[in-house]
Amino acid sequence: MEFRRLGRSGLSVSEISYGNWITHGSQIEQDQAVKCVHAALDAGITTFDTADVYANTKAESVLGEALKGQRRESLEILTKVFWPTGPGGPNDRGLGRKHVLESINGSLKRLGTDYVDVYQAHRFDRTVPLEETFLAFADIVRQGKALYIGVSEWNADQITRGAAVARELKVPFISNQPQYNMLHRVIEPQVIPTSEREGLSQIVFSPIAQGVLTGKYLPGQPVPEGSRATDASGKNFISRLLLDEVLEKVQQLKPIAADVNLSLAQLAVAWVLQNPNVASAIIGASRPEQVAENVKAAGVKLDAEILERIDKVLEGTVRTDPMLTQSP
Repeated sequence: MEFRRLGRSGLSVSEISYGNWITHGSQIEQDQAVKCVHAALDAGITTFDTADVYANTKAESVLGEALKGQRRESLEILTKVFWPTGPGGPNDRGLGRKHVLESINGSLKRLGTDYVDVYQAHRFDRTVPLEETFLAFADIVRQGKALYIGVSEWNADQITRGAAVARELKVPFISNQPQYNMLHRVIEPQVIPTSEREGLSQIVFSPIAQGVLTGKYLPGQPVPEGSRATDASGKNFISRLLLDEVLEKVQQLKPIAADVNLSLAQLAVAWVLQNPNVASAIIGASRPEQVAENVKAAGVKLDAEILERIDKVLEGTVRTDPMLTQSP
């Protein structure tokens, strides 16, 4: 495993991190989830990403159980706040002070830790003053409940505004967590240049496009049982990719992967790590073997010719519009 600094901070993260969206507390049983986390640890992964909304808080509890007995100082644990949790009352969502301060306490209890390394705003909240949100974050940092602050799926303007408030309040704002892969590159035109200017790195999710870039979804064939395409939340991200024209182009990437002795999934993870503003790529897994395979993308360098061949194959199917961030 190799490590990269997160933004302009002193925090290092493993360049491949383990995330438990969809899988933990939902798709797989707890003992299998624990095996996947232990496989990640065995592979040298030290960075673990979750959120309170995943399986309505169950995913945090599963991760906390799986990490029991590990040296806390040797791990980087990230979680998020924004989406509804609990019964979904009027203050059970968003980035208002009440929800943010109550959510960090719930997350710490479920994760079995005194602090998280990065506490992330899971989306931008247009209904709450930015100053209120960042003041709550500042209080959390000063209380020692989080070391750093990050966001997820914020656009360039939102990052710029957030960074200005963070500087004023002296909040260490260091990361953005966007969707990013060969097929979905909407952060490249604006978010990445803005992040570089403001001292943020990307911790990207969906580097293998919810499994599409593994090649397991075949043109003209039904989706495999138990795959992310059959999960209610995963389906929202993957539906537009299950077009035959996209799946046919993904199959055309196989010779390129073979030329660099990688599987399609390994090529996809390695591809996102070629971007110097990407500090870590989040992988998920329903089986420990998937973790062991995907971490082989760590440290891989793809030359310009390989990157050009990938671009040529995928021409016409790549999304680059900055307006396609996922903030509501």
